[in-house]
Amino acid sequence: MKKKVAFICVHNSCRSQMAEALAKNLAGETLEVYSAGTETKPQINQDAVATIKKLYDIDMSSQKSKLLQDIPPVDIVVKMGCNVVCPVLPGDHVEDWGLDDPTGKGEEEFIRTAKLIEEKVIDLKRRVETGEI
Repeated sequence: MKKKVAFICVHNSCRSQMAEALAKNLAGETLEVYSAGTETKPQINQDAVATIKKLYDIDMSSQKSKLLQDIPPVDIVVKMGCNVVCPVLPGDHVEDWGLDDPTGKGEEEFIRTAKLIEEKVIDLKRRVETGEI
């Protein structure tokens, strides 16, 4: 049975959206994946969309910013690193990846963030599959 994971941050428009797209692609057979925030943006970060498309050929353009109450209860909560008070969402396992928000920075920062998320998603999948989580 798949574990439900939610990637959360304040606006659900950049890092958490990137994590949702990568986790669905890299760990979809192990994880049921969601992302959400305490606030929403009219559209997700277009630099994040472009970066994930360029690096992984994953189309995030149809993803929407969602509120915490818009997703089902989850087993695993991953806070992306909010630099303020992170949203609170209950889960059996909670961790904070502490990632800086690349919004407003150059392409190299988005690429760096995407690669970090990829590494962390692969590690999360491994920990779920081995029963660590």
